[in-house]
Amino acid sequence: MKNRWPLLVLAALVLAGCPLPNHRLALRIRDDVPETHEGLSLAWYQTVGVELEPGNKVELVHNGHVFDVLEQEIRAARSSIHILVYIWRPGDPSERLVKALRERRPGVACRVLVDPLGSIRFEDMVGPQLVAAGCEVRVFRPLQGTIATLNLKRFQARLHRKLVVRDGVSGLTGGWGIWKSWEGNGRKPDEWRDANIWVQGPAVRGIQLAFAQNWQEAGGGMLPAEAFPEPIPAPGEARAGFVMHTGAPVLTNAERMTLLAIASAKKRLWIANSYFIPTGAIQDMLIAKAKAGVDVRVLTPGRHHDIPPVHEGQRATYARLLENGVRIWEYEVSMMHSKTLLVDDRLSMVGSTNLDPLALSAEEGSLVVDDEALAAGLAKDFEEDMSHSVEIRWDSWRRRGLIKRLSERVTVLFGRYL
Repeated sequence: MKNRWPLLVLAALVLAGCPLPNHRLALRIRDDVPETHEGLSLAWYQTVGVELEPGNKVELVHNGHVFDVLEQEIRAARSSIHILVYIWRPGDPSERLVKALRERRPGVACRVLVDPLGSIRFEDMVGPQLVAAGCEVRVFRPLQGTIATLNLKRFQARLHRKLVVRDGVSGLTGGWGIWKSWEGNGRKPDEWRDANIWVQGPAVRGIQLAFAQNWQEAGGGMLPAEAFPEPIPAPGEARAGFVMHTGAPVLTNAERMTLLAIASAKKRLWIANSYFIPTGAIQDMLIAKAKAGVDVRVLTPGRHHDIPPVHEGQRATYARLLENGVRIWEYEVSMMHSKTLLVDDRLSMVGSTNLDPLALSAEEGSLVVDDEALAAGLAKDFEEDMSHSVEIRWDSWRRRGLIKRLSERVTVLFGRYL
């Protein structure tokens, strides 16, 4: 009987409806976020140190179309092409991009940085091809030394950003990876649904800065001055800024960014996130917004989740949110890998930032955009995705069995590693 007491304690917590401990420091952000363009930009600068600068052209890039854009950027490069990615694995998308890099204009510098945890077989199969094509290739925080020293924190602190910068004037970020899962249209089980964003204008400087800092840590040299040209407004009206964040022991820019976006919502707050295990502070603000009459919706992966324990951990957050007015959908036709956030009719966030504890220990980044046209496009995409999803309703969710509740709670105990 003595070996059963942990399970009995868990059962008691579940039956009592008690939340498991959340040791993260809660950041409280008031709801009085200014609505003017200048005021909103100042709010972002005060919170995460990034202004929403005017003069950007932005376009949403979905699913397999990301490879078309990547190839176009490579072939259009005149001075440099920088690629930073978590997943780059052998296969058709890789071959296509390697070919484009091999055929790039003479004199165009190519720098590639990958994370070894996500980029399986990159070092022995893809890396040599890139080196032969004249690219400088580096691996971020190699796993060999990490495993040998049992450095768990370093093992967790991965490079999860996805960035491409061409000539310092245009950039691409989002949830994409260079692998077969990102081919297609996200409407079949083996085709992941993802959202990305292409930008031209002053905001590209922040994306280039993120690449430069990770490149230096991996042993690369300083980027030349031509990689940071004087910002020139693009033929677009979007205000935008790139928010990068690194794991921190208490509070990261990822959580600050998310909380500020939530606090800004007055009418609508729609979130699509592939690994949705929000901190207590984020849950509190989502609930507060729902109770204040904001249309709060969350779109998460469903039965095709690529990491089942994370799916269980995500479901462990549902009860409290549903009970307090937050609406939740699960995407049913494939793995939903997007990381987007839509506030009212103007503010959008698109990037690599997941809302799970592990993401707060990783190198992440998102483009924040103040633009009504982009927000309208993101809202249309969200509605289309909901048509391929199932809404989780509180009346039925509250009646799920005890075993199911226990499995969710057990998963949360390992939440910091999900």
